[in-house]
Amino acid sequence: MLTIYGRHYENGEPVRIRVDGERIAAIDPAWPPRNSAAWPFVAPGLFDLQINGYGGTWFGKSGITPKEVLEVLKQHFRFGVTRLCPTLITNSFECLAGAFAAIRQACEQETWADHLAPGCHLEGPYISAEDGPRGAHPREHVRPPDWAEFERLQGISGGRIRLITLAPELPGAIELIRKAVESGVVVSIGHTAANGEQIAAAVDAGARLSTHLGNGAHGTIRRHPNYIWEQLGDPQLSASVIADGHHLPASVLRSIVRGKSSRNVILTCDAAGLAGCAPGVYVEGAMRMEVLEDGRIVVAGQRQFLAGSGAQTGRCVVEAVRRGGVSLREAIDMAGRNPARLLGLEEIRLRRGARADLFLFHTPDKGDALEIVATVAAGTLQFGTI
Repeated sequence: MLTIYGRHYENGEPVRIRVDGERIAAIDPAWPPRNSAAWPFVAPGLFDLQINGYGGTWFGKSGITPKEVLEVLKQHFRFGVTRLCPTLITNSFECLAGAFAAIRQACEQETWADHLAPGCHLEGPYISAEDGPRGAHPREHVRPPDWAEFERLQGISGGRIRLITLAPELPGAIELIRKAVESGVVVSIGHTAANGEQIAAAVDAGARLSTHLGNGAHGTIRRHPNYIWEQLGDPQLSASVIADGHHLPASVLRSIVRGKSSRNVILTCDAAGLAGCAPGVYVEGAMRMEVLEDGRIVVAGQRQFLAGSGAQTGRCVVEAVRRGGVSLREAIDMAGRNPARLLGLEEIRLRRGARADLFLFHTPDKGDALEIVATVAAGTLQFGTI
């Protein structure tokens, strides 16, 4: 039996949580609350739908091994993440197939990895080839939607692809959306230059999310209509946002949250494989990227187009509170319950019977991220001390 003392993330009240196996056995007020003001907050573990890697290793890199997958996955317990979607961006079929095979093997080898990575996110290769919407994805591997190819990748992954991001304006995209949704895969619109009719067609076919809304776009677009407004204004689409302080101005972040409501916005850090790396220029396949002194990761040689993020999910929680106009409870739910609900997975809550995916943290005084004290995944302490 594991016993945890902390302040409830919803209201700051001191609580005692008892964990038996993988589940919360009891949660009670912790009275008398001696020194409870100094206790860390306790909250459901974070769930990030879009993490590309860490420490110089990309989940989608050519030749990645199951051992490397496990090493990257385990790093994220340090950041309060108890579930994530390893994300593979646009690449050749051979490279994608090898990476999905490695992720599958890693999750079949280790139960903790299977819990931590309940599904994968395929971001591309069926995206716009235009500069801006394409982002940092390699142009040479951008291609039209191909359901037969997707089925092959899904088989190689062991059915682990739960989320796909694509551009709905491409020939065959609407048909692929319908088939993917029928197979149980969530479809997201992203890296697109679609018009309003094409976005509406994607929604009618079953698309449910906008991937990092406001990014993966042209540097200059028509004021209205445009593909950002079209997605922001569609009530059937939720939106993920990269709230790292670099990808979106505060006014845009607030507008998306207020337009969609906190229940329909998902926080993602979109951590690149270079997250955690020192400033400098790095090469990954056909991509040349640079980690800047201020933490941004960009396509090397310019400063406009970002190539993922160097931040972690906890920083996005902090930025959502500081710049997005939401409460701490709302921000944590945007980074935990909302993505779980989108994928049809268990929403972790602080209540009896819930899966014991928890993290303890202090809010920063002047820093830009949560100070993680401990992370518990499926009832097992994975990081820190309690």
